[in-house]
Amino acid sequence: MARAFLFVLDSFGVGGARDAGDYGDLGSNTLGHIAEFCAAGAGDRADLREGPLNLPNMSSLGLLEIARLASGDYPPGMPMPERIFGLHGAADEVSRGKDTPSGHWEIAGTPVNFDWGYFPTEGDAFTPELIEAICREGDVPGILGNCHASGTEIIARLGEEHIRTGRPICYTSADSVFQIAAHEGHFGLDRLLKLCEVVRVLLDPLNIGRVIARPFVGESAETFERTGNRRDYSVLPPEPTLLDRLIRGGRSVHAVGKIGDIFAHQGVSRIIKASGNAALMDATLAAMDEASVGDLVFTNFVDFDMLYGHRRDVPGYAAALERFDLMLPDIHRKLQPGDLVVLTADHGCDPTWRGTDHTRERVPIMAFGPGIRSRSIGIRSTYADIAETIAEHLSIPGGQHGQSFL
Repeated sequence: MARAFLFVLDSFGVGGARDAGDYGDLGSNTLGHIAEFCAAGAGDRADLREGPLNLPNMSSLGLLEIARLASGDYPPGMPMPERIFGLHGAADEVSRGKDTPSGHWEIAGTPVNFDWGYFPTEGDAFTPELIEAICREGDVPGILGNCHASGTEIIARLGEEHIRTGRPICYTSADSVFQIAAHEGHFGLDRLLKLCEVVRVLLDPLNIGRVIARPFVGESAETFERTGNRRDYSVLPPEPTLLDRLIRGGRSVHAVGKIGDIFAHQGVSRIIKASGNAALMDATLAAMDEASVGDLVFTNFVDFDMLYGHRRDVPGYAAALERFDLMLPDIHRKLQPGDLVVLTADHGCDPTWRGTDHTRERVPIMAFGPGIRSRSIGIRSTYADIAETIAEHLSIPGGQHGQSFL
């Protein structure tokens, strides 16, 4: 019995989802299009990076073969590795929706087979009755926004009015989500979190997946900046996940980043907060040192999605991937005999695609560790195969929704 490390590169899709057309995403391909833009010079930015996308460590873990398997083509311009280490493949999502909770819960062995609630895309997003209840129960004088919006754009547009009036900025997206932006100083971080707790209860009958606190600082549209004190208030998974099975088996689950929030703090032994991929990696490496035999360290690397995918920033996404790739040897150095590492994603967020929302794509699976031999695991029919692989590796009872690829 050894340890397992599960790392989600938030939104790092590889295209080719069998049902992409049902979501208006036929042809989306986060990795493929970033590589294409970089190969053509459109991914160059003097202060960040230049040239073809270069991910030597992930390529040696089979990333280019995964891309070909998932979408039919190798990513343009990326150099081929001399050899491949570990297991490599891709996975389709069976959950309904293309949101963060659905993807993570399916990775943890529990697909979402119900429909989330969503807010209208035309006109006001929230009903007068809901707004009245929020103002009454949350003790706020009103709200701003009430629409579908990009988080950074709406803060720049309404932040000064928010400071002046004390009204929180409330908005949504194509996901099942209610987001509340408020100034950490003028409104107060604690007050924002309490308001989100109130809204979470009010939205439960509507089956909205998440309420997200989006605190920011600054004094003008030019200086507003979101902080690392984001908090997600998720509903509970519909049934026990891999995390719950590990806890029942006497193991520890070290949740790094927003993992605890995504699982509504259920099935988690220890919550480790950090902001930004570099800090998340530092926290992950420390957790690897502290993890005992039989434990799981579960990390979400959020920057790919939050800072670059949603903002349609191709050079930024490419540079973030290249920085992450350079950190992978640090993970290798922490491994002990019998350890297993799985790198994957929860959905796509193609920065070249229309709109600012997630994209329905297959996700990569790269699994490696001492003694893991190289081979393709093909295209898996569900992300839940990841959970069952970790369950087998850690010798705990399996679930009902996937199959191990060990």
